[in-house]
Amino acid sequence: MEKRDTLLTIGQFAALHGINKKTLMWYDETDLFKPIFIHPENGYRYYSYHQSSVLETILLLRELGVSVGEIRTFMKNRSAASMERLLKERIADLDRNIEHLRAVRKTLGNHHRNMMTLLTMDLTEICIVEKEERCLVTVDIDPHTSFEKQVEMITAETKKYQLRRLHDASYGTMISVENLYQGNFDKYSRLFIEIPFPIKRDGLHIQPGGKYVRGFYKGDWERLPSRYQEIFDFAREQGIKLSGFSYEMGINENVVDRMEDYIVQIEIPVES
Repeated sequence: MEKRDTLLTIGQFAALHGINKKTLMWYDETDLFKPIFIHPENGYRYYSYHQSSVLETILLLRELGVSVGEIRTFMKNRSAASMERLLKERIADLDRNIEHLRAVRKTLGNHHRNMMTLLTMDLTEICIVEKEERCLVTVDIDPHTSFEKQVEMITAETKKYQLRRLHDASYGTMISVENLYQGNFDKYSRLFIEIPFPIKRDGLHIQPGGKYVRGFYKGDWERLPSRYQEIFDFAREQGIKLSGFSYEMGINENVVDRMEDYIVQIEIPVES
């Protein structure tokens, strides 16, 4: 642009910056960004090209969610130090939002995989799958822990890890293979929560990576032991030994209304 001292109409200046001219009119009315010249006879607003950097700063801050009041204060005391401080705060906000979006993406991916499984699954099938190691937040329970207490403990853990909602994470129950072999099918020992973002803290439960026997169960909870017996029979036929914990997780609770339609995914590690 050769003549940078040439005045631009409000329409030209708005087009130059990819915004609506009503935005410039509003900025003028709120004393956020004023034209360099207003024609005394017709009231037309005119802008200088040299004002572009100021407007672009305002547009950037607006895109970052900075309020008009904050921008007005900043523009009155503009400096490298104040700009560095403001950008540092917004970068921190963006990093938090990005982390949250990644967590949401992972949660949606889990739900999507569950729905794909529901559409193609054979409830009678028992198979061996490969799983990666993952870290789980766990809460100790016993057969006497009431449902209300379990909900209370899970809610406390989700708040501790700054999850916005309970369903931002995958969760389920754990029962030791030892208890299952002994016929103690109601002796659950832990609730688990899979946080959908990387965490490194002491006290986490490490779900080992490797081969797992996977099966599904649908129906009355009283018949769940018979499904476990089918899984044990499968393991014996395959010549493998199960160890550790059985990880039970509902995969269709967000698309069913009746408990008898609830489908549980069961995964048990194969001993190396």
